[in-house]
Amino acid sequence: MSYREVNFDGLVGPNHNYAGLAAGNLASSKNSNCTSYPRQAALQGLEKMKFLHDQGLTQGLLPPQQRPDLKILRKLGFSGNDNQILAKAYKLKPHLLAAVYSASSMWTANCATITPSCDTKDNKVHLTPANLISNFHRSIEADFSQTLLKKIFKNSKHFKVHNPLPKSDSFSDEGAANHMRLSSKSLDSGIGLFVYGRQAKTSSTKKFIARQNLTASEQVIFSHNIKTECYQLAQQNPSAIDFGVFHNDVISTSNENFLFTHQEAFTKQKDFLKELQENYYRVTNQELLIKSISNSDLSVKEAIKTYIFNTQIVTLGSGQMKIIAPTECENSPEASKIILDLISDNSYPVSSVKYLDLKQSMSNGGGPACLRLRVTLSKEELDQIHQGVLITDSLYIKLKAWINRHYREELNPIDLGDPLLIGEIHNALDELSQILHLGNIYPFQK
Repeated sequence: MSYREVNFDGLVGPNHNYAGLAAGNLASSKNSNCTSYPRQAALQGLEKMKFLHDQGLTQGLLPPQQRPDLKILRKLGFSGNDNQILAKAYKLKPHLLAAVYSASSMWTANCATITPSCDTKDNKVHLTPANLISNFHRSIEADFSQTLLKKIFKNSKHFKVHNPLPKSDSFSDEGAANHMRLSSKSLDSGIGLFVYGRQAKTSSTKKFIARQNLTASEQVIFSHNIKTECYQLAQQNPSAIDFGVFHNDVISTSNENFLFTHQEAFTKQKDFLKELQENYYRVTNQELLIKSISNSDLSVKEAIKTYIFNTQIVTLGSGQMKIIAPTECENSPEASKIILDLISDNSYPVSSVKYLDLKQSMSNGGGPACLRLRVTLSKEELDQIHQGVLITDSLYIKLKAWINRHYREELNPIDLGDPLLIGEIHNALDELSQILHLGNIYPFQK
């Protein structure tokens, strides 16, 4: 059976703002309360999608969630009509208002964990929306993520969309940002690598709380009915988390038979990588190629600053791999040298690089890999998903015009108290749901 990888990028919402809500995310904290540029952010993300589409890849998108989520404010005791609630929250609880205004759903690597049908015992694609309970502003995404995934992956013969895990610290789940799939070149066999930061209530970190719980990873493995040989667990290095590696995708990435990582990514890394290579060979009968970057070549601090491991590695129609990197990598002498050395070394399959300007996302703590959710699908499964969210030349033109019509050029912290902004966002999302043929998916439409 023929398989292909589909990337679903998050379309940046018109509420894109910098509120510094994510503890442990250094870029988010650094740029807290700065002016954001929603139109530019959305166009930068859209251009990345169009570039990958033009490379011959199958590219999809996930629309933004409705924000602000005033339903949450009502649950927290705010009363009155929408404008009254907005005014009260802006005056009395501005940080809470910023949380329910967050545009963080743009980072779809956190949307869910996906297991392809070739790795499961029931031959279905399994999808579990992440509960994201580590941060309040992200925890409110889970219910709509499930609704959206059920809309896109609606054929129950091929897909099973699970409920998010219980909203308990014991099941803290951050989605695919802590999950990689190492596969054969044909994608039809592989190992899902589940990376966790802590076990139960025990964390070895000293500065930042590790977000992914081992119990959550184990539960996803169980509910996805994954074949015994098709998964492996790994623990994130606590020291790296304390440096600001809040998700594994800040320090490791992969594509097919290639793993690109830093020497500080995992605990007992040498033994872990040896075991991973052995397991990978048993499953695929191929060699796993690992490029591990040392501290002497690149510090963890510089890795976080440039997001070199949050790059996106894709396989082109020619079979060659291309690395999609933010311009921050190009502007870093250490990171750019590592990338150039990588593509000039015939021992590894990456042969070219494309630098993209994603500064609006990067300034809020998300790079190329944060913006996409990877889904491996057979040709039949691809035909069964909702086709309206797949990028085409005509959809790109419509979305670009839509962004230019509806998005503000800039957004300041004071603008979150502007009652007109809510109406602008609703108008934009109402039109978007029609463009994508999703129907009335937003709460305000019902």
